[in-house]
Amino acid sequence: MFDNLTELIKKIHLGEDTTIEFKRELPHRNSLADEIAAFANSRGGVILIGVDDEGEIVGVGRQELNKAEKTVVEVCQDSIDPIVLIFTEKLRINDKNLLKIEVSRSLFVHKTSNGYFIRQGSSKREMPTEQLARLFQTRSQARIIAFDEQFVPNTDKDTLNKDLYQRFITDGATEDEIEDLLLKRRLLVKDGEQNRASVAGVLMCHENPDDYFYNSFIQAVFYLSKEKDANHQLDAQDFKGPLDQQIIQAMKFVKRYNAVAARKDIGRIDYPEYSMRAVFEAIVNAVVHRDYSKTGSKIRLFMFSDRLELYSPGALANTVTVDNLRYSQATRNELLARLLSEITLDDDMGKQVVRRHFLERRREGVGIILNKSEALSGKTPVYELFDEELRLTIFAAKPPQETEEQ
Repeated sequence: MFDNLTELIKKIHLGEDTTIEFKRELPHRNSLADEIAAFANSRGGVILIGVDDEGEIVGVGRQELNKAEKTVVEVCQDSIDPIVLIFTEKLRINDKNLLKIEVSRSLFVHKTSNGYFIRQGSSKREMPTEQLARLFQTRSQARIIAFDEQFVPNTDKDTLNKDLYQRFITDGATEDEIEDLLLKRRLLVKDGEQNRASVAGVLMCHENPDDYFYNSFIQAVFYLSKEKDANHQLDAQDFKGPLDQQIIQAMKFVKRYNAVAARKDIGRIDYPEYSMRAVFEAIVNAVVHRDYSKTGSKIRLFMFSDRLELYSPGALANTVTVDNLRYSQATRNELLARLLSEITLDDDMGKQVVRRHFLERRREGVGIILNKSEALSGKTPVYELFDEELRLTIFAAKPPQETEEQ
């Protein structure tokens, strides 16, 4: 917004309005949080640090500029729920330093310690109950529209990578036909007269979904111990990019540390700690069923010396419980599930997991996780729900000689 410097200067001369706010200096953290949340709850806007209420460019010192930028990022992460993604830019106008904070219209409804705010005219206002209820409904946090089919603000067809979306549309389609096909597949959705990328479109067809959905990646850590201990942490990686690529990278991580024992009494028989087929089902389920509206946490995969733990943000969907998970499944992100079911695995991965596509959609995933893992380790994997975060624990199988000695 106001990307052209000449346009921004003209806007400053016109004064504050619904789209722009001036601050002579960085305000108190709580006040700044209210301003940012108000823009995010409205149609977005720009906050300029270094401009007084009259539109005079007073500037800020170089050290103050750097400190202000750091504080703004901290406020967005720590003082607003859910987290607000912003774009900051340091500018030099009339030999004065300015900090430009650009806030996009959000998919979510944001709250600060002072309440829910919205931008009206040149100031923020706390929302009355009726207006807040309408905003929740409009942004579908009441789940009237599936979250993965909602549009992502400030996106368009060019947000989607051609090589990535080509997997989901007809080969040989002309340029004129492509946009219509993307709309039919819900990779693009209507926002008034504009076509915007959908949540699923960004997650599957953008090079880095984390640009739009904070924490939409998989974090993996391997420990040489039974507990989280930095002294015994051997490897840690974040897997970003389209969701299918995240799944593949997470699988490679687990395979690298999946210890394999062997016996040679009757030919060679391998005994891995984990069934890669079960691990694949677990990672795919975590990606498909996580709640992407929750930006405060990410999918986390921890490997210990005796177990693997996989955390997925979001409570179980609909009537599904931990107790009936094997038999009663509900898909939180139906569009994502459909897209993943259309992507073919390469031959090597396909052989490892005994399937052709990322998702077969036969509702067998949980059963495979439980049965294959128990067959190896003798212990049934455990699903647990903690504060709207699902944890799966798969126990490592012991080498055969250890099993025989017990």
